[in-house]
Amino acid sequence: MDRFSFLGGLHSAFIDDLYQKYLKSPDSIEPSWRAFFQGYDFALEEYADEPNTNGHALDYALNHAEIVDEIKKEFKVLELIEDYRTRGHLFTETNPVRARRQYSPTLDLANYGLTEKDLDFQFQAAKELGLKSSASLREIVDHLKRIYCQSIGVEYMYIRNPERIKWIQETLNKHDNQPQFSADDKKLILSRLNEAVAFENFLNTKFVGQKRFSIEGAESLIPAMDIGIKTAAKLGVKEFVVGMAHRGRLNVLSNIFGKTQRDIFSEFEGKEFEEDEFDGDVKYHLGYSTEKELENGNKIKLNLSPNPSHLEAVDAVVEGIARAKINTDYDGDATKVMPILIHGDAAIAAQGILYEVVQMERLDGYSTGGTVHVVINNQVGFTTNYLDARSSTYCTDIAKVILAPVLHVNGDDVEAVIHAFQFAMEYRQRYSRDIFIDLLCYRKYGHNEGDEPRFTQPLLYKSISKHKNPKEIYTAKLEKEGVLDEAFLDGLEKDFRQMLEMRFDESKKIEKNTITQFMEDEWKEYRVSKPEDFHGSIDTSFDIDKLKSITKTITTLPEGKKFFNKIARLLKQRAEMVEKKNALDWGMAELLAYGSVISDGYNVRLSGEDVERGTFSHRHAVIKVEDSEEEFILLNNIEGREGRFAVYNSLLSEYGVLGFDYGYAMASPETLVIWEAQFGDFFNGAQIIVDQFLSAAEDKWKVQNGLVLLLPHGYEGQGAEHSSARLERWLQQCAQYNMQVANPTTPANFFHMMRRQMTREFRKPLVVMSPKSLLRHPKVVSTIEDLAEGKFHEILDDPRIEDKNKVTRVVILSGKLYYDIDKERDEEFPEHTAIIRLEQLYPLADEQIKTMIGSYKKAEKIIWAQEEPKNMGGAYYIKMNFPVEIDEIIAPPSSASTAAGSSKAHAVRQQKLIKDILNA
Repeated sequence: MDRFSFLGGLHSAFIDDLYQKYLKSPDSIEPSWRAFFQGYDFALEEYADEPNTNGHALDYALNHAEIVDEIKKEFKVLELIEDYRTRGHLFTETNPVRARRQYSPTLDLANYGLTEKDLDFQFQAAKELGLKSSASLREIVDHLKRIYCQSIGVEYMYIRNPERIKWIQETLNKHDNQPQFSADDKKLILSRLNEAVAFENFLNTKFVGQKRFSIEGAESLIPAMDIGIKTAAKLGVKEFVVGMAHRGRLNVLSNIFGKTQRDIFSEFEGKEFEEDEFDGDVKYHLGYSTEKELENGNKIKLNLSPNPSHLEAVDAVVEGIARAKINTDYDGDATKVMPILIHGDAAIAAQGILYEVVQMERLDGYSTGGTVHVVINNQVGFTTNYLDARSSTYCTDIAKVILAPVLHVNGDDVEAVIHAFQFAMEYRQRYSRDIFIDLLCYRKYGHNEGDEPRFTQPLLYKSISKHKNPKEIYTAKLEKEGVLDEAFLDGLEKDFRQMLEMRFDESKKIEKNTITQFMEDEWKEYRVSKPEDFHGSIDTSFDIDKLKSITKTITTLPEGKKFFNKIARLLKQRAEMVEKKNALDWGMAELLAYGSVISDGYNVRLSGEDVERGTFSHRHAVIKVEDSEEEFILLNNIEGREGRFAVYNSLLSEYGVLGFDYGYAMASPETLVIWEAQFGDFFNGAQIIVDQFLSAAEDKWKVQNGLVLLLPHGYEGQGAEHSSARLERWLQQCAQYNMQVANPTTPANFFHMMRRQMTREFRKPLVVMSPKSLLRHPKVVSTIEDLAEGKFHEILDDPRIEDKNKVTRVVILSGKLYYDIDKERDEEFPEHTAIIRLEQLYPLADEQIKTMIGSYKKAEKIIWAQEEPKNMGGAYYIKMNFPVEIDEIIAPPSSASTAAGSSKAHAVRQQKLIKDILNA
């Protein structure tokens, strides 16, 4: 272990030269020499004044064996300190029910060339720990063990920021990283712990065998969250957004959020809901929002996001909610809003969404000023042993991706858990970075209260069956300290039990349950939609002079900057679309839509992969200076705008980013939130967000959402992944007016569709089969008047038909297929076939459809046509739901893949399809 034996064979002048370099710039020399000189500095203070050195303490030290030996031991002690900091977490007392795994080498003195004889020797290295100028090795080791190897193990030395490491070390050094609570504090902690334990015991006796996913085994979470939230509030946090799965959720709702136990008990009865046609959800999936007044009179807001059984899906949603609140309610101040994510140990280690979410930590479009991650570490996932659940040492090793510190804490030591929470809150507020708390505990029962855990974990549950709960352990500790008396304990349990009995009796009187709307304050200006809202679109017109003014703004480049010639040419062409040609393409109409929305006072947020330019280089919402990459967003130069336009290229993520944007839209109904997929079917990487949140949240949780998905869709011979946005999947999930699915074919219709999202009195998700080839198609243009005077059209008639009485075949279709057919009609026009475009596939505008098709009185055949294979697209949905009977479906043959990989094969199939449709 002698790391510095090389010193004896080196010339002192060489070392002195290195030392001078070290004094000027410590980081400029090799790390082992830097460590040597750090240790030497300790000795320098002691030996610099020795006689006969002529001021050269280094020469003296290197030529006196006794002093060299002492310096070497200083280095060994420094190495010991370093290893406690880097590896001490491996040797802690953090596991309440299992023996720790053994790691080698240990932190024994012998591994550092030190012996028992050195324990009483004084070392200058003590100053590194904030101790006095020198301390005995015995004191140093005792100090290190108390900091790093008791109920809290800390991982942080991989952090690459010296200032953060220094703050962590100085904070840990205080009181040897031991909590300091007064007698009154301890009584309050016990009271909160009692509420957690008593609540679960009450549920267990009143609702025997019912699923509740109890917190038993991790009850210390409740007082820790309570005090942690109050600590964060003192540090400036005004609002908390919490996401968690099932374990302990009901306890958190009751004892942290203050949801009345009466309502929770009533939900156990499985009663119907007051709202008609509302399905609701199980009690441990529900969200809740509330405002609490603290002891000092300050108020804080608490939000617990609803969450499905896909355990970690809520993580991204919570981050989006937090970001929306930061921007909308706190003027961008992230220190006022704190996201808290409570994970399970198996889930945090195995669910890929975590990686996507933590990578958002420092990104401009997705950062939330740091998240406090808490792991309820039951040491088992469903029935799976932790050894089968991960390859990493800890379930929290994902934290190292973003260099976030981790505190591993024994769930049985409630004071240590609270201490860890307080540390985490201060770290997050100070550095605006993520931090993880690994709460090592256990679950008293199996996966749920009806499960038998001994089938798969016999030894673990043999230990758990004999194990006292955290309240019993803490009570014994306080009794030993003389803090408690019998009267206090009796009153503590009796009063809370009586309150629960009273709430239970009240719950019996409730006939039907009701769901409290999540974030009710944010949605108080918005009503619930009605079926008649979808019979036709509202007026979305916009002043034509304002549109022309916006055009001038977004086509005028800042002076004195060098831009790419192609950009300058593009903006000139866009200006001419309005000023000269009166023919606006898709990209221009889209930007004008956003400009009109922010002019009306709403905000726009657009995010996704490469959305600033656009996958197909059609948008250019952000333009860059050629020689500096300085960025300009011309939309934000609009004079008099009240809203803001924000656009962000996302990380290469669908699941995480879609979840984030869904959460943002959930918390900010005044923002037009848009997520664009690079290609349409890429949304399937985020299918859980679609299935569990986007399509079902209003029916399950009474949560509205106005998120827009732009999914490039259209068959152009580019292969399976680049063709289909899986229209059939979306339509299969449509019911009860839960969302809108559209496939617009004109720039004007897209313009009005975007404006419709914001001008209505309610919010619905909008899924757009957005175009690719139509972005620059010469026929896909609209006039400025179309934008200014119109509204969204759910269905478009055939503009080529002059005499409807000649029509015997009516073909209904959607999307770009219309223009493929129309190109064919340029050469030969069959007057007997009319082509109607269905711009909105859900909800269907039944009366409009009946009226339009009814206008073709001689029609003998009503046909649905599509370019998607017959087993995909809208075929089956239309056949089942169209208000007019469909006589025939024309589509390519059913296929396992969405599209051909050969452009030539595609061209042949497409041409045959067009001929079949035109009956040529």
